[in-house]
Amino acid sequence: MRISELSPELRRPSADGDSQPSHLHVLEEIESSVNEAESISIEDLSSLENLAVRLRKSLSNNSNLPLSDSAKLQVWKLSYRLWNACVDISNAVGVLSTVEAGYRGRIYVAQAELRQIAAELLLLAKSPKGIPVPAFKSASFFHKAGLIWHDLGRLDRAAANFEQATDLTSSSRAEGEDEKRMLLDLNLARARTAWEANDRSLSIALLGRSKNVLFRSQAGFQALAEQYLQFGKLSLKSSSEGLIDASKLLSEALDLCEKGIAISTGGTLDLVRLKARCLRFMAAERLQAEDYEGVLSCVSVLRGIEGNEEHPSVGYVAMKACLGAGRVAEAERELREMMSNKRVPETACVSAAEAFLAATGAEAAKEIMMMLLGRCREGAGAALRVLRMVAESGSCAVKARAAAELASDDRVVALFVGCMAAKERNAMHALLWNWGAEYFRSKEYEISVELFEKSMLYVPRDEENRARRSNCFRVLSLCHLALVQLDRAQEFIDQAEKLEPNIKCSFLKFKIQLQKKDEEAAINQIQSMLSCIDFNPEFLTLCTHEAIACQSFLVAVASLSILLNLYSPGKQMPMMEVTVFRNLITLLYRDSETEQEILKHTRRVRARMNELGTESFFGKGAVGARELNWFAGNTWNMGLKMGKDKKYEICAEFFELAAEFFGACSDQNEGKQAMVCKSLILSTGAMINAEEKKVLMTDSDVKKAMEMLHRAEKILPAIPLSASDTGDQLVETSSMFFLHTFNTYKLLNRLEDSRNQQLQLIKRFASTNACNPNLLLHIGLFASQGPKPNPEVSEFAFSKCLSSLLESPAPNYKMVSMVLRRLVGIASLCAMDDGRRDEAAYTVYRQAYQIIVGLKEGEYPAEEGKWLAMTAWNKSGTAVRLRQVTTARKWMKMGLDLAKRIQGMERYIGGMEECLANFEKVCSGNGCGAE
Repeated sequence: MRISELSPELRRPSADGDSQPSHLHVLEEIESSVNEAESISIEDLSSLENLAVRLRKSLSNNSNLPLSDSAKLQVWKLSYRLWNACVDISNAVGVLSTVEAGYRGRIYVAQAELRQIAAELLLLAKSPKGIPVPAFKSASFFHKAGLIWHDLGRLDRAAANFEQATDLTSSSRAEGEDEKRMLLDLNLARARTAWEANDRSLSIALLGRSKNVLFRSQAGFQALAEQYLQFGKLSLKSSSEGLIDASKLLSEALDLCEKGIAISTGGTLDLVRLKARCLRFMAAERLQAEDYEGVLSCVSVLRGIEGNEEHPSVGYVAMKACLGAGRVAEAERELREMMSNKRVPETACVSAAEAFLAATGAEAAKEIMMMLLGRCREGAGAALRVLRMVAESGSCAVKARAAAELASDDRVVALFVGCMAAKERNAMHALLWNWGAEYFRSKEYEISVELFEKSMLYVPRDEENRARRSNCFRVLSLCHLALVQLDRAQEFIDQAEKLEPNIKCSFLKFKIQLQKKDEEAAINQIQSMLSCIDFNPEFLTLCTHEAIACQSFLVAVASLSILLNLYSPGKQMPMMEVTVFRNLITLLYRDSETEQEILKHTRRVRARMNELGTESFFGKGAVGARELNWFAGNTWNMGLKMGKDKKYEICAEFFELAAEFFGACSDQNEGKQAMVCKSLILSTGAMINAEEKKVLMTDSDVKKAMEMLHRAEKILPAIPLSASDTGDQLVETSSMFFLHTFNTYKLLNRLEDSRNQQLQLIKRFASTNACNPNLLLHIGLFASQGPKPNPEVSEFAFSKCLSSLLESPAPNYKMVSMVLRRLVGIASLCAMDDGRRDEAAYTVYRQAYQIIVGLKEGEYPAEEGKWLAMTAWNKSGTAVRLRQVTTARKWMKMGLDLAKRIQGMERYIGGMEECLANFEKVCSGNGCGAE
């Protein structure tokens, strides 16, 4: 405001004449600046800021300049003119609405600086003659400048101005009402600035000091009480540490109101209203401190004030206090009075209802909701807030069902109809949906079904919301599926699919079929998923997991088989193709009679490995190595299993595949090479055994088997002769040498003129460290039997076997006797003349006799010894009939010599000796000593 009218004496001419010449230059400079300030435009901000700088410089340079009374008076006039110019600038800025905020702020700061200079000009002029109470007038300038700096947020400069004003007034006595009021306003302004600067102690002290300058003024009491009340309100909003200060401040405000009313002789309506406000905030402070009886006392006093119109918050505070004190009936009465009071805002009614529900529980929710429906014009928002309050008050079945019942009430649903309530309708749906989801996660499916069904009441039945309704039906189907109410689940998912056919609906139908144990329908449902627009192969993986969880391995196998058909180069899939194969084969292991399926998929693995490359198919690094080792090991184990089950044709293929997998491993150490070799040998062995089971080998099969054995033959020399540590440890490495030889021998049987090759093969085997008497015996037996016997091989094998046995430190004479019997048989069947055949046989018997000589009694098998003695003696009978005296005598002596060495032949020896003696007599009498 302009202040020229506040000092009419400044308009009087000076009694002292013109200023002294020494002051003219300074005064002219200041007056020039003031003239510029009176004519300056607010659009020229730089000139305004430069003006403030020039005036500040002039004032600083002449702060100690002595002035005459006339000069002082002129300075006062210039100060008032500068102040009024600032008022004009401020008013001009306030009228213009197009001025930018930043520009406006700079103008306000510049004019505040000019006001500060105007106040300091008065301080320079001090107390000229003819001006009453100059100190208070100067103080008023500093007070007003301080208020402006306070509004601009420059608290330091505001405090400095207030302190300067206080210093000016401290040396003068306030006589008039304006001076007295200014003292109070100055203290209150200082207190506000100190409070905002967080100097609470100074602020409270200044308020206390203000009590000394009230001068029994009703307006003063009201102003000081208002300031105490404002500080009390601010303390209430701060942390709990400020509760004590708030109580004291509000008590001071109330005390000042009562004192002001007591001294007043006129109207006290303003003070009465202020007292009512103090009581309201004291009640709020007591409520915050949980002093419920104190709250009710404040409310009682407040309601006892005559002529006071009750504020809407009073009922709310009273209700909260009653709830805190446990007086639920009184709290309900307060709530009903609030609902019936039209002056209480709807938001306050809803807040009160929320507080009441939070304290009493959801049982009263429906009654409170009905109150709100009759009270609130915007009932949808109120209903939403009540339901949200019930939801946030904690989860329990009673509250959930109460909320569901409330949400399904026709009157409540009607509030949410129409476009105006779309936002609240969506919020109500989301609230019920999220609450239902919470119960679903807690596996309380019956409650979640109720909440999901009620949420559908808030989804419009239009085209835009088809997807949301479909989603609701899907979730309801899932809930009933969890409750094993499969028919209901089927109904809901059918409805969802009608609204929005997609992969999610198809997958849920698959889950229902699984629960019904209808595997055929479940597999058909998997097939139908492929036709969904939003189909993703990831759902086939989910189908597999679901099927495994339901122990429906047939469905799981079907799902993985369908997934395998989707793989193609460059296509993104949920897992590696080799992983699908591994899981599929693992599932097939669970059932019996699935070896053909396992073989089929293992063949596919080999084909994909050859097509894509080992690393591309199995993966790189340790992961790929693990996958490849898994297939190699499991294929080997399947080969062993099929061999035990005598399914040799399948066994041969498994071992062949195992050889390829072991051969594809990047770490080709001795163990891997040994497994390749063994797989090849066992595969050919299985092929040969399969032929014996009436599965004839073709020429191509024989050629393939020979190639496999040639591959194995190249690896065999590098394999150490130690027990294998792979698989079941059923096969020793030495046995692999034998099996390789034996299988090769069998295959050579199919070739013409292969006898010499077979003999050379056995000789090579006999020269290896893997050879032992048992294996030679086996070879000899096989070579001496069958449709194509090879006497040369059998004789070599038996002879080598006998030599090996006799070279051992503790020969096995039972096996020796077996070999001798076989050698006797071979010698007897040799394709040569009778003399050579007989000589060969005799050599064997002679060897047997030499072996038996020197043995302990019973060391050589008695039965085998008897057989040798009896057969040797019997051979003499043939010679006697043919009158081959020498041959007969030779065999009779061999039989007798053997009988004498064999335990149990004692009773035969006498007869044999007598027979030999008679033979000799006959031969001597007839002169047939020679043949």
